[in-house]
Amino acid sequence: MISSGIIYLLTIAAIAGVFGIAERYERTSRYFIYLPAIVLVYLFAMVAAQGGVWQKSEEIENVYTTARNNILPAMLFLMLLQLDLSRFVGLGRSMLIAYVAATLSIAVAFAAVFAIFGFGETEAGLFGALCGSWMGGTANMLAVGGALGVDEVQMGYALVVDAVCYTFWVVFLLSIVRFAPRFSSWSGAAVSSSEVAGEIGCSCTIGPKRYWLLLGSAFFVALLSQTIANHLGGLGTTAWTVLIATVLGIVGSFMPLSRINGSAELASTMLLLLVALIGSRADFSDFGSVPLYVAAGFSILSIHALLLVAAAKLFRLDLFSIAVASLANIGGVASAPVLAAAYDRALVGIAVLMAVVGYLVGTFGGLGVGYLLRWLCE
Repeated sequence: MISSGIIYLLTIAAIAGVFGIAERYERTSRYFIYLPAIVLVYLFAMVAAQGGVWQKSEEIENVYTTARNNILPAMLFLMLLQLDLSRFVGLGRSMLIAYVAATLSIAVAFAAVFAIFGFGETEAGLFGALCGSWMGGTANMLAVGGALGVDEVQMGYALVVDAVCYTFWVVFLLSIVRFAPRFSSWSGAAVSSSEVAGEIGCSCTIGPKRYWLLLGSAFFVALLSQTIANHLGGLGTTAWTVLIATVLGIVGSFMPLSRINGSAELASTMLLLLVALIGSRADFSDFGSVPLYVAAGFSILSIHALLLVAAAKLFRLDLFSIAVASLANIGGVASAPVLAAAYDRALVGIAVLMAVVGYLVGTFGGLGVGYLLRWLCE
């Protein structure tokens, strides 16, 4: 049994590293299509914890808290460096309306399902975190969950629901691509969408990778965010830390730092580390409510789809616009470009831009929905 905090952290890093490398390795990447590395990292860390690989001690608790509190804001900052809001605004009227409709319909669907299922304050944080993921990505889920004080078991529920419903949604959206001309005829939209060249709005994938500079900047932001947050009241220290790191990430996206190569890889690595840390504190004996939460997740997707179709008819949007906007929210950078390529490879840039903007929207949107759900419980 591991009792050293440093060895515990190294073990967590090894779990995250094995699955992270396997997902990117050409020979094994196909095995992660339906079960992402993030889910496997969480499950493996949870099983290791239940198997007594490490003990619950004050030293390990301190290492866990310190690592989580510093990695979370650092990760958010690095992800937001990829933003290019000016190019996003330049996508055009139809794509912007589709993106806003997708985001708002997700928020409405969460509120409606929460009320229909009669969930309480405990589930409010869980669904706020899940909403953060479905407006941005898993990083936003962890940020919102931390800000709302969601425990490790509830975060486990959110990760499982996200994986199950996300897989279904990707398959469904890919299966209806062939109906695009018929849908455009029904909605009154033009058959083709406008093209946007390029992939990501920043040049952060060009030139040599400068990991140490990015790491230093990210952890400086983490330290600064926590220092400022400790002097603020109201929302709580973690919530303020997340919001301050988000604002600093937006500011950084307009600075030369955003053009340094390597931020995406570092942020993804930090994400896996965070998921492994959370998994190391979870307890799978409490997972009996998974079917109920999965049913709620599918209900949210159903309402989201109905509202998007109504928006398409009202604003004369084509199937590509609403489908990619939906998956840019729910699937993020990993899957939205795949769906865009199924329509036309020249449209991949649109999907990537939308998904990257989700890193910003997901945190604020998830927090907003989380607080709304708590208000509904009063």
